[in-house]
Amino acid sequence: MNIIDSKELLKTKIFTVTEDHAKDPDGFQIKRAIIRHPGSAVMMAVDDLDRVLLVRQYRLPAEDFLWELPAGRLDPGEEPRDAAIRELKEETGYAAKEWVELAAYFPSPGFLQERMTIFLARNLTEGEQKPMEDERIETRWFSAADLDRMIRNREIRDGKTISGFLLWQRYYA
Repeated sequence: MNIIDSKELLKTKIFTVTEDHAKDPDGFQIKRAIIRHPGSAVMMAVDDLDRVLLVRQYRLPAEDFLWELPAGRLDPGEEPRDAAIRELKEETGYAAKEWVELAAYFPSPGFLQERMTIFLARNLTEGEQKPMEDERIETRWFSAADLDRMIRNREIRDGKTISGFLLWQRYYA
């Protein structure tokens, strides 16, 4: 597919919306509105007891407080691992000495360009939490059994948290 036309419809500090028109060599065409996002790093912090650190904050689109893995947007030119190191410190106060990439995926590729990269963070050191001005973040450790139960009972409704936990349990626990 080749982009033959792209129009910027909206630009915010977090994302841009474009309307793109693409065509393949056979003449097939697609026209879509796309949310352009620089990408996100997701941190699955696991301690020596195999407990997982989650954050709880109000999510305006979900209209609810959600327990989820900490995550944050990549700054311009920033690599996902560097963003993960920065965001884990900001949102939770923790630093990790061991980082393993679990997955990189597109959460909703039908209209969203964002690529999320999930990292397993181990060998943790506690420090001071420094959330952004518009963030009110609560942190709590959950056992793997509790998190598994919460996912099964639909108490965890965040896709990156479900994906990260299941990947960790399947391949790294």
